[in-house]
Amino acid sequence: MRLACIFAPLFPLAARLRSEPDLKGEAVVLVEGNGNAARVVAASRPARRAGVDTGMTLPQARAIVPKLLARARDLESERAAQEAMLEAADAFSPRVEDGGEGVVYLDLEGIPAPSLRKDGEHALGRDLIAAVEKTGLPARAGIASSKLAARVAAGLPESPWVVPPGEEAEFLAPLPLARLSPEIEIAETLERWGLRSIGEFAKLPPGEVESRLGSLGRRLHASARGRDPRPLEPRLPALHLSEGMELEWPLVALEPFLFVGHAALERLAARLDGQGLACRRLELTMTLDPDGCDARAIALPAPTRDVKTLLTLVRLELEARPPGSPVVGFTFAAHPDKPRRAQLALFGPPALSPDRLATTIARLASLLGADRVVSPRAADGHRPERFASTGFEPPPPPEIARPPRAGRGLLAVRVLRPPVALEVVESAAAIATSSGGRPARVQSARDASPEIAGAVRVAAGPWSMEEGWWSDAPAARDYWDVELSEGGLYRLYRDRASRAWFADGVYD
Repeated sequence: MRLACIFAPLFPLAARLRSEPDLKGEAVVLVEGNGNAARVVAASRPARRAGVDTGMTLPQARAIVPKLLARARDLESERAAQEAMLEAADAFSPRVEDGGEGVVYLDLEGIPAPSLRKDGEHALGRDLIAAVEKTGLPARAGIASSKLAARVAAGLPESPWVVPPGEEAEFLAPLPLARLSPEIEIAETLERWGLRSIGEFAKLPPGEVESRLGSLGRRLHASARGRDPRPLEPRLPALHLSEGMELEWPLVALEPFLFVGHAALERLAARLDGQGLACRRLELTMTLDPDGCDARAIALPAPTRDVKTLLTLVRLELEARPPGSPVVGFTFAAHPDKPRRAQLALFGPPALSPDRLATTIARLASLLGADRVVSPRAADGHRPERFASTGFEPPPPPEIARPPRAGRGLLAVRVLRPPVALEVVESAAAIATSSGGRPARVQSARDASPEIAGAVRVAAGPWSMEEGWWSDAPAARDYWDVELSEGGLYRLYRDRASRAWFADGVYD
């Protein structure tokens, strides 16, 4: 088995700089603790060149570099950065292990592409480094036949470093014993034995080591001989992607929060794009000062990864319901879904761009409301006004442009909602039956829209309609199509129960 290890140097600091890219190139330190007791746990390259080292207190570091920038360790940024590394490794292998703290292992079995290149595994290592650096993190890579050898190779300055198969013991031999990360008790015992390198420890008889150091010493001795007994433990893919950070100061106003949230959404959209996914549901969790949590969920009508659209939805949500307390941390979680696909045709009209369509629908939903961006569809029933609504799913364009229909075609009816009440004078031949008589003249109220008035020149009907006669609210109507002397073609109906007349459509 060949394994690769991806390692992000100074991972806590690198994760913080990924959340605040404006700090790259500056003298920055990461601290733990409060006040003068805060100690440096990581320092950027400009700060290290000036003499700042880990373990210093913050006042000592600022005595060396007066303009030193200090940031607290951000566990949320580290979690998001670790997930980004794992997603970058998922693009190369289906078996990926989370090593924690900027370390990722992946199984290289079944990856034939590097073998077709001249430099083989070195090319794969460079591809791994490029994929992780694309997420905003520095990276090194090592390839070997054991996890320990791959991890040690990934920590070397010359990256990528490839350990040939079967040479893991020779590679580890000159390195100090600290590379094995032994337990404190075992490290003290090995020091009393006078052992300094991994190779010296590997030369000891395995049985003697196990009898004196136990099973833990036996596994450590096997690792020193290049036989790492730890198997690769693949992780399950995440159900959602998230980005966030802990803020240095509490935020009260909306605009500063949207400024830092915009950068988090950009990182989230880049991760979605790298996996060919889009966001269908966005969850926002805010940590409030002093103690509190505010969680929101924003459902999108169509999957999208457009940052402006997502930011607009967040703005409208927070303007409608402000959190009520200062915000000291936040997390955006995107529930992914596959974006809409469109197959281009050679000879037909161009299809709508799925990404642009999803973005437009999401913006309309944010402005008008999600319940107002729908498509109508026919519903069971005889009444013309009966309809249902469904999500907007445009049909694909035809493969070949259809020629226009010959002839006069069909009339289109413009439905009036609600129907316009009319006063109708029936013809002299009208009879007092349930079907009523032929309308002779119609008149609507003066404030009706549209205003309908005039004598009937031509009338066709009646067409009877009955629905729900078994229910508490039955409907029984007689429909007429009429042409008025003043112009206009209308669809009228007479309700049999109330004997009232209405206009519910205009023919265009």
